[in-house]
Amino acid sequence: MLIREFTEADWAQVRPIVAAVVTAADTFPYDPAWPAEVLHDVWVERPPGHTVVAEEDGTLLGTAKMGPNRPGPGSHVATASFMVGAAARGRGVGRALAEYALDWARRQGYAAMQFNAVAESNATAVRLYQRLGFTVIGTVPEAFAHPTLGRVGLHVMHRPL
Repeated sequence: MLIREFTEADWAQVRPIVAAVVTAADTFPYDPAWPAEVLHDVWVERPPGHTVVAEEDGTLLGTAKMGPNRPGPGSHVATASFMVGAAARGRGVGRALAEYALDWARRQGYAAMQFNAVAESNATAVRLYQRLGFTVIGTVPEAFAHPTLGRVGLHVMHRPL
């Protein structure tokens, strides 16, 4: 698997991954009604951010975006988001993307990485992030409307770099 920088030509394969995750509405607080143009604008980072894809034999398995968590005085802390296509889940794609994001953030000089909204019901992601050294530093109660579980908390997760 190769993780490389996103190009506009990749959008044809990235869009269905992003659309499927957003439509499922069980992990990301993005609006399932957003059209493809809005999904593109939300997902594809502008500098100093960075968007990548995980590719294997010409097929895109997943994608990640990363950059400063906040502008100005908060710009020394990075953030990142990850989406893996349904057919590629359980194959280490999410972990590889997360490790790439952590390495990228270190190389860019960020002091830490923070995830602002990890659905507490997304046990797979929470476990992965904890294995990568993230700590849940707080949970916003009932902040995420899960389609089957109802309102669940959103974790704020953090780790120094």
